[in-house]
Amino acid sequence: MTIATAQYGIGEPRDFAAFGERVAARVAEAVRTGAQFVVLPEYLALEAAAILEGETRADFVRSLAGLQAHHEAFLALARELARKHAIHLVAGSFLLDVGGGRYRNRSYFASPEGRVVYQDKLTLTGFERSAGVIEPGDELKVFDTAFGRVGIDICYDVEFPLHARAQVEAGARVILVPSCTDTEAGAMRVRVGCQARALENQVYVACAVTAGLAEWSPALDVNTGRAAIYTPIDRGFPSDGVLVRADEGADWAFAELDLAALDAFKREAQVANAHDWFAQLRPAVVRVKAERL
Repeated sequence: MTIATAQYGIGEPRDFAAFGERVAARVAEAVRTGAQFVVLPEYLALEAAAILEGETRADFVRSLAGLQAHHEAFLALARELARKHAIHLVAGSFLLDVGGGRYRNRSYFASPEGRVVYQDKLTLTGFERSAGVIEPGDELKVFDTAFGRVGIDICYDVEFPLHARAQVEAGARVILVPSCTDTEAGAMRVRVGCQARALENQVYVACAVTAGLAEWSPALDVNTGRAAIYTPIDRGFPSDGVLVRADEGADWAFAELDLAALDAFKREAQVANAHDWFAQLRPAVVRVKAERL
């Protein structure tokens, strides 16, 4: 399974067609390297808010409302690219109006046949809560593909271990993380979350990020982080758990994920984090015992 995770430099497209051309060109670049899975970053659709009138695009909530007219075109773009290139495509995320003036941060996942499914972000960041119009999702999913089951954890969600754990227990061997962070601390939190989920579940975790500056946008103004793919830390894998990490200024992180080797390694691993997960749930240790010195 060959995967490409984007380090997507945010631009300022003049119209939705130009936005679509930018995304299509990036995806085509990944496909030329042989990518079968392509992961684009969280908030990707917000780049299209550049086409809105100045005062609208400068206001986060108004820009969300303005983008809704392009929702179907965004879905059509994801379907078209997945079909055209015969790939599995995580099309970043789109903040979708779900009624009552509320939005969900929704990551769409398109198959080579053009079917589209989605995972909503389950936990809101401080920025998202402060907007006052975004609500968390209420359903955690896994998705069956030609390469086996995968899960999607959107940015902040990967910092919470029980999401990925439930997906792995449901059969996921790869966790896909579309992300958007505006500080080095935020990027580090996502990186540590990704590595922790790979360590404790002994799976691959692949993270895509936004990059660069977009001063026209209140949400995408500053973008940090590096696209990367993480592994278990054990024999047969990198000693630091980093399979690949994009260089600064690069557009992609590429890697071949050997899922058969992943399954085989668990039988011969030095440690068994995934298997030993339940040891921490023993009745004698699930509650802390306080003792006086």
